[in-house]
Amino acid sequence: MTAGLKKFLPHVLVFFGFIIISLAYFYPVLQGKEIFQSDIAQYIGMAREQNDFREATGEEPYWTDAAFGGMPTYQLGANYPHDYIKQLDRTLRFLPRPADYLFLYFIGLYILLLVLKIDYRLAFLGALAFGFSTYLIIILGVGHNAKAHAIAYMPLVLGGILLCFKRKYITGFLLLAFGMALEISANHFQMTFYLLLLVLVMGLVYLIDAFRKKQLPEFFKAVGIMAIAVVLAIGANATNLMATQQYAEFSTRGKSDLTITPEGAPATNEGLGYDYITEYSYGVLESLNLFIPRFMGGSSAEDVGVKSNIYSALVRMGAPPVQARQFAESAPTYWGDQPYVGAPAYIGATVLFLFVFALFLVRGRLKWWLVGGAILALLLSWGKNFALLTDLFIEYFPLYNKFRAVSSIQVILELCIPVLAIVGLSKYIFSEENRERKYHALKWSAIIVGGLAAIFWLLKSTFSFTGPSDGAMLQQIGPDFVRALKEDRREIFATDALRSLILVLLTAGALWLFMKEKLKKNGLMLVLGLLIVFDLVGVDRRYVNDEDFIPSSRIDKPFQATRADQEIMQDKGHYRVFDLSGSPFNTARTSFFHNSVGGYHAAKPGRMQELYDFHLSQNNLQVLSMLNTKYFIVPTQEGEVAQQNPEANGNAWFVKNVQVVQNADEAIKTLGEIDTKRTAIVTEDFAEMLPAQEFPADSTAQIELVSYQPNELVYKYSSGAKQMAVFSEIYYPHGWQAYLDGKEVPHFRTNYVLRAMIVPAGEHTVTFRFEPEVVKTGSTITLVSSLLLGLLLIGGIVYQTRES
Repeated sequence: MTAGLKKFLPHVLVFFGFIIISLAYFYPVLQGKEIFQSDIAQYIGMAREQNDFREATGEEPYWTDAAFGGMPTYQLGANYPHDYIKQLDRTLRFLPRPADYLFLYFIGLYILLLVLKIDYRLAFLGALAFGFSTYLIIILGVGHNAKAHAIAYMPLVLGGILLCFKRKYITGFLLLAFGMALEISANHFQMTFYLLLLVLVMGLVYLIDAFRKKQLPEFFKAVGIMAIAVVLAIGANATNLMATQQYAEFSTRGKSDLTITPEGAPATNEGLGYDYITEYSYGVLESLNLFIPRFMGGSSAEDVGVKSNIYSALVRMGAPPVQARQFAESAPTYWGDQPYVGAPAYIGATVLFLFVFALFLVRGRLKWWLVGGAILALLLSWGKNFALLTDLFIEYFPLYNKFRAVSSIQVILELCIPVLAIVGLSKYIFSEENRERKYHALKWSAIIVGGLAAIFWLLKSTFSFTGPSDGAMLQQIGPDFVRALKEDRREIFATDALRSLILVLLTAGALWLFMKEKLKKNGLMLVLGLLIVFDLVGVDRRYVNDEDFIPSSRIDKPFQATRADQEIMQDKGHYRVFDLSGSPFNTARTSFFHNSVGGYHAAKPGRMQELYDFHLSQNNLQVLSMLNTKYFIVPTQEGEVAQQNPEANGNAWFVKNVQVVQNADEAIKTLGEIDTKRTAIVTEDFAEMLPAQEFPADSTAQIELVSYQPNELVYKYSSGAKQMAVFSEIYYPHGWQAYLDGKEVPHFRTNYVLRAMIVPAGEHTVTFRFEPEVVKTGSTITLVSSLLLGLLLIGGIVYQTRES
């Protein structure tokens, strides 16, 4: 065996080890099953029209009419020309989902630890500690794939930055450029933003260090090289970034033109509202979930089994055993303040102990940026529970008010802690540190972490175990049930506190045996690896396991057509459906079968959300009719039924008069006062498009839609006089072009969300085509950037080969 092959053999074995472990954890994928991910089911519903169109024509529509009356598909899996980074990403994700993301977790952190000069065996352990972190597994269970995707590439970005700071400019540049390109391509900008915060902490630490060592020129040289790498990474994703930025201003993440709420109160008109941003704020005490998994009761629907107190209480209260068992399988044991929790963000007692242990052993820049990043993430995850810092970031830190669920910033903490833990373990095993210092670190880590677990276990009866919804359950079910529920919460708290204590003692014991030379290096790493996997996987499988997998055929069709759906689908025309059976603006079910007024998206079209808040939620028939809502799905005792709306305005119509209003506030209020078939609302910014505010009546005038595709609508009309036509399509100024008999003509916004056009007398054809210039421009930038990256990669490989 040659020296080169022998050098790379361990990494090859690790690579295949990660594949085996990823497939083993999600083994049902080998049986042709897929995990049911609730968010992915919603995505399939939202994206069905564009996917069907792509399959039928081979073209990309970039627009769908299936949700929210119409919206761009930029955040619905649109494919762009020359997106070679996305092709690279798909190559890396060669395993079946979600094993592919677990593999990316592993390989990403493994590379980062190799950059830190960690022995491959410890890097392997660190990768397992990171990949099996409970939050990273639970997001795969619910379908937050883009989030998992972005998290997986974070270590590559950090590795590239570290190599640049180590003056390994070529490999650092290439790793950073491709890592950042893949990170951006993952398309979860909230996670990328959080990574930026960690990088800023790292940069500050390195800047201070360079200043002290009088090495500022080297520091800024590295920063300059990194800046070029990031610019190329951005360029390689230019189409998606530019399109997303364009749509963001149109969405609920952008600035609103309204200054009032439906109740008439002053409104926040830029970014998301404070309550929405901080709704999922991690409790300060709840942060101990990182160490004791069910410190706050676990999830909002925990399986406590038939031996639980609530099962016994329900049976005593007269509930049938089957019903009591079903309730016990999803018991509300969570007693924190968040609205809903799918699982605790558990990092692992073993990993957390090793992190504290590392605090005593690791020195220098690495320690401080990892600790600083972890602390910042923890404090920001508290949201409104640490309003001083949260308010500061919302008010003054660019883009921070564009993201919700502040608790998810703990992903930074979940990255920093295992990295420092493994670095500390490496120093303990391989460094020549004096034994006294190592003994001191081990002793105090055991006292601090083990003592904390012991204290909570001993004081388990001092907590109230009272949740915010207990009052409602007290009224609905009774005091006996609530008492039993609190007892179950106390028991699972005590069980997990004792579990964490035992794991800490076992970990400390293994380290002590190594110090006493009763355990060899390989033996210690094997024991710690087993403890880490036992610890984390044992908790992970409480929330994501083989029971979550279903046949692939059910994944492709996550929704089943009801009698109402089937009845509506017999109508082959172009119209919209409004589902009154649930939350129409929080489900993609209707979009799977019909063109829906509602939908499911984290960044809904802003004006449609406002229209819902002011009018649609009140079932304003005039507003629903102007959206061509021809059918309602109505719940009844016998099931859902389809109800036709005979007042629907149709695909297009001519109005008799126009009411010009000053601003968006007046427009949305006035919309509830008019007959939308006869009158249209236009704001002053489009008033110059109007030749008059009244149009002559023509009983013979007519307009109809003769051809529909998501990205092209063709109308034919006839009229004896100039008219104003209103189209029941969403006005989006960035890409929709209007043509009259093939000649481009202007159109404008009316009725707060719709399109309108002044058309001449006669018989003519009106065509709307979605031709987003941003895709053309972005694709050119993407092509050039990708070619540069490819050439630099080839050049870097040639240079490194010659040097070696």
